Amino acid sequence: MDAVTFTDFHFPNQTNLYHGKVRDVYTIGNDHLVMVATDRISAFDVVLPKGIPYKGQILNQIAAKFLDATRDICPNWKEASPDPMVTVGVACESFPVEMIVRAYLCGSAWRTYNSNNHEICGIKLPDGMRENERFPAPIITPTTKAEQGMHDQDISKEEILAQGLISEEDYLLLEKYALQLFQRGTEMAAERGLLLVDTKYEFGKKDGEIYLIDEIHTPDSSRYFYADGYEERFKNGQHQKQLSKEFVREWLMENGFQGLEGQHVPEMTDGIVENITNRYIELYENITGEKFEKILSDNILERIEGNILGYLKK
Repeated sequence: MDAVTFTDFHFPNQTNLYHGKVRDVYTIGNDHLVMVATDRISAFDVVLPKGIPYKGQILNQIAAKFLDATRDICPNWKEASPDPMVTVGVACESFPVEMIVRAYLCGSAWRTYNSNNHEICGIKLPDGMRENERFPAPIITPTTKAEQGMHDQDISKEEILAQGLISEEDYLLLEKYALQLFQRGTEMAAERGLLLVDTKYEFGKKDGEIYLIDEIHTPDSSRYFYADGYEERFKNGQHQKQLSKEFVREWLMENGFQGLEGQHVPEMTDGIVENITNRYIELYENITGEKFEKILSDNILERIEGNILGYLKK
């Protein structure tokens, strides 16, 4: 199975094409987006040199499931998914920050904390916390949305408002939506024996209404721990058994790469690529509770283009 790492379709009434880190986004007219979840994979804000077969299908199908399951909390951009790797939806003007919700001290937050910086995005964290410790309540640590090849930057609520990036009225609603979405995701994860550790949400606005956009609760945008054994592992200072893309970051760090200037991505052998595919399938099945069905195609790009054209003609 070949990985889809690039698309360059030309659809009727297409007005723009944007190649993101892992998605190719086609604007149709002024009101609709066609988002193709490619098999590209990124870490430390760098797109890695090889794609991961089935990754796009996995992420698109997980995101579709959670978008449908949270529509009662806030409007979202999804209208249809005409192909396993495609979502079509409402085009919104996106806010220039991402809302990161964290329930545990881990990942980049832990790396910051462990460097003796106990303030993250203007939030002062208690001294003496340990890696993977649960916060008394989830916290929001926003980041700016960086251009391709650049790193997202932590930013505080106060800085967002002071710079006029988002109005106070809108920001308060984003906070409300983010925490409610995180609570729903936490409840759905618990049904699967998982703990939703942290995640990011992106929002946009159309005709004065705020929409949830992009993917949600996928292993690329979220981190999950297995609930079984969490307390014992934490008590003993052991690594948590988790479902996320962190295993890719850990492999890169073990091989001397963190996206810093002068560093080079380690060789991605066929074995490494296959292992990452298998881990993503594991993520899918554990997060959704459903068996992953590989969609096989002689020509994936032709299939994607045909399904999109079929939908747009309706």
